[in-house]
Amino acid sequence: MNVTPTPAQEQAALAWLSLLHDQPSSGDQATFSHWLRADPAHVEAYAQAQVLWELSEVPARKLADEEAMALQGYLNAMNTSKRSRVVRWSGALAMAACLVLMGAGWQPSRWVDDFGADYVTAPGEVRTVTLADKSQVTLDADSAIAVDFSQGERHIQLRRGAGFFSVTHTGQSFVVEAGSGEARVLGTQFEVRLQPEGAQVTVLSGRVGVIPSKQGQQQILTAGQQVTYVDGVADPLHAVDSESRLAWRDGWLNYYKAPLADVINDLGRYYPGRILLLNEEMGAKRVSGSFPSKDPQAVLNALQAVLGFEQHTVLGRMIVVR
Repeated sequence: MNVTPTPAQEQAALAWLSLLHDQPSSGDQATFSHWLRADPAHVEAYAQAQVLWELSEVPARKLADEEAMALQGYLNAMNTSKRSRVVRWSGALAMAACLVLMGAGWQPSRWVDDFGADYVTAPGEVRTVTLADKSQVTLDADSAIAVDFSQGERHIQLRRGAGFFSVTHTGQSFVVEAGSGEARVLGTQFEVRLQPEGAQVTVLSGRVGVIPSKQGQQQILTAGQQVTYVDGVADPLHAVDSESRLAWRDGWLNYYKAPLADVINDLGRYYPGRILLLNEEMGAKRVSGSFPSKDPQAVLNALQAVLGFEQHTVLGRMIVVR
């Protein structure tokens, strides 16, 4: 007879799995055996937890380490202690704890970005806000900005995700800081998007000056141009179809020969949990098409039918792709 574990049973199975990998006592083992025999759903939940462990041990360890560092940064920002704190988990416990916490929607890395932010969007939420100077910012899903108009210029810090800026001309510079660099304008329409190791600027109309670092040289972008900078070094600017690249404002994600890894990374901003890609070779495969951002699961299903990867949903909030 097939049984379906409840979310609570799935989380309990992960907790048992972490404990049994972390030098359990004889009493722990006896209690686990009693728990396992108590309900057929416990057996199924533990079997699923073991599969997940094998599928995602390495990336989950990495996620757990990232979340631990993010939590420490959040605690530091909150100034809750004068002394340095260190978040310590064993490798096995870290993985399971990370997965359990993600199942509950707990992601400290977002707390760090959101601390001090003025406007934030949740995964799957795209929102337009009007600033004090009447400029408008459309925040992509899972994004955050901090706004400061007090220092003689209009200053925006992009803390997470991406924003599309429609800037009102007031005579004051409008500066968007992202990573090591910034984009500076007087009045125009453009997007700034954070990337894993830098940022990307795409111009829809007007002119934007992009500086990859404080000591970097400025490049002037006009409509239909884009530039990416990483670690303070800018790539050559190039032409793009700005309307197509910015279609996320209308609920569409457009790609032309983009790596599957990039597509999955974008879908992750619209999914209320985590999407983990474990297959680097599959992640390098190229994808073209237009996909609705409102239903990441449907997009993954469509891509799976074409590319043939496997996907597993765990705890209702994490999708493992391999």
